[in-house]
Amino acid sequence: MNITIRKIGNSEGVIIPKEVLDRLGLKAGDEFELKETGSTLELAPQRDDLAEQLRAARIGMKKYHVALRELAK
Repeated sequence: MNITIRKIGNSEGVIIPKEVLDRLGLKAGDEFELKETGSTLELAPQRDDLAEQLRAARIGMKKYHVALRELAK
C-alpha cells in the first residue's frame, strides 16, 4: 500500500485509510510509537500499560518533587 506525505496546516502527515484503522481497531486520537530501523519506519500503537505506568510516574514525581530533589543530592 502506498501512502503519500501531505501538507496538513503548518505540519505534514500521512492519512491512514479507514479500512486499515477499522481492521486494527484504531481511531482518531490513538497514540503511536515511531521506530526507525535504517530506512524503514514502523508505527506501533502505544501500549496502554506503558502509557498508564508513565502517567502514574508523572503524578508521583509531581507529588514528591521536593523529596526526590533531596534524594538526588
